Amino acid sequence: MFAVRSTHSQAGLWLATMLAAVTVPSLGHAYTAEEQQACSGDAFRLCSTEIPDVDRVTVCMIRNQSQLSPGCRVFFRPSEPERAVAPAAAPIDPTQHPGAVNSPMVGTAYLGPAPGARPLVEVGSQVKVGEPLLIIEAMKTMNQIPAPRSGTVIQILVEDGQPVEYGQPLMIIE
Repeated sequence: MFAVRSTHSQAGLWLATMLAAVTVPSLGHAYTAEEQQACSGDAFRLCSTEIPDVDRVTVCMIRNQSQLSPGCRVFFRPSEPERAVAPAAAPIDPTQHPGAVNSPMVGTAYLGPAPGARPLVEVGSQVKVGEPLLIIEAMKTMNQIPAPRSGTVIQILVEDGQPVEYGQPLMIIE
């Protein structure tokens, strides 16, 4: 009996945590109790992989607006100025993008050559083939990751000091 109650308590705690994550202010927006009640089910159904990152859940909800329940859809209607910007701001799926630069190893990614130093590249930087993009530390060895193609860095997908996995997209060059 105790094991069953413990399982229900853990599930309840997990659900409460996820609901709290969805209610944190994001993208300049604080969720009201009415929005929480109307949209929690849709957030779990459509955007569970983005939880607990509230900004990513919000973007996911906007992206999947056509699949939202009617009660939730009313809260995710973009205003007129946002509609004009929406196509350009559409998120890029880095795993499917032909310009994705993937990690060749497991390690820790560093954007600059030293702590506190300026990053090797930034969004908008023009890079040439072979130019260092970032550094991955693996087994106390610093490995420069070169640009596989020339182009412009349009998105950096990792934070400085973030652990990365083999094959994980690091940035996108177009």
